[in-house]
Amino acid sequence: MDLLETLTQTPSVPGREDRIRKVIEDHIRSSELFDEVHTDAMGSLIACRRARPAKGAAETSPRKVMLAAHMDQIGFLVRHIDDKGFLRVNPVGGFDTRNLFARGVRVCTRDGDLAGVMNPGGRPIHIATEDEKKKVPIIGDFFIDLGLGPEEVASKVQIGDMVVLDGPFRDVGEYVVSQCLDNRVGCWAQIRAIENLTHHSCDIYAVWTVQEEVGLRGAMPAAFGIDPDIGIACDTTLCCRTPGVPEEDRVSVPGEGVGLHVMDSSMISDMSLIEDIESVAVKHDIKCQRAILPRGGQDGAVIQRSRSGVRTVSFACPVKYIHTVTEMSHKTDLESYPSLLTAWLETL
Repeated sequence: MDLLETLTQTPSVPGREDRIRKVIEDHIRSSELFDEVHTDAMGSLIACRRARPAKGAAETSPRKVMLAAHMDQIGFLVRHIDDKGFLRVNPVGGFDTRNLFARGVRVCTRDGDLAGVMNPGGRPIHIATEDEKKKVPIIGDFFIDLGLGPEEVASKVQIGDMVVLDGPFRDVGEYVVSQCLDNRVGCWAQIRAIENLTHHSCDIYAVWTVQEEVGLRGAMPAAFGIDPDIGIACDTTLCCRTPGVPEEDRVSVPGEGVGLHVMDSSMISDMSLIEDIESVAVKHDIKCQRAILPRGGQDGAVIQRSRSGVRTVSFACPVKYIHTVTEMSHKTDLESYPSLLTAWLETL
């Protein structure tokens, strides 16, 4: 889990993916996993691994398979610095403001990261009115306190600086818990799947995309340039088997393996690909499960609609408490993710 921990603790919000891209690029270059590596104009990292057929395999023209895992995490950009040194922020990605109270944050400046705390404006509970206690703040109500004087804040922080919630990576029972498992799990699974390959007859284009959380913006030009025959989105999905959520709305079950998204609000997966993957899972005794996400999307949607269309499927690791700093993934689901992806790629 060391690599996954490093990925989750590297701040990178939409449009500011430089740090996480460097971590991933350094790792895959040092491991010599790919034949070509480059960064496109949008900032997505694209790595090509040419076909390595099994010994004795018949020679065929290799198909192009595109894997896509988005590197960005939800976060904020500084939009205002007031005369007392407090910061106001603009979200990049979707937040439930009920999860933002009293959070530690990191403000990432040109000269280094600054620790801060995020709270909504208004009176504390001891002196708040009953109406004030009931109010659920909107994003615009929140501010960041860096514990510094206004002059020092003004000298260190600029409009547009990246801000992320700050939470540790740790084991909790049968789970790992961290911020931004969505989607550092997908980034990690792509790497581990390629590391485990022994052979494959397809050309694999592994892409770590940008700006997924603000509209699937990086995957589209990457897919257009690659022109793949098959697309595989590597992402996460909801796991709502928790109190307060009806059983029929659970989406996925923790510990039952990596999810195969049948559909979400952005894409319907190619059913023949799902069935092929499931047959591989049975053959290799790897857990997997089908999932339907009523709302939400992922990079597979724009890959599927690229050029004249691409057969596409979405791998998705179940994550509890998604888009918070306490996202949880079951270790069985994490283990099955790259294992199934590797086993399936070796059949192509």
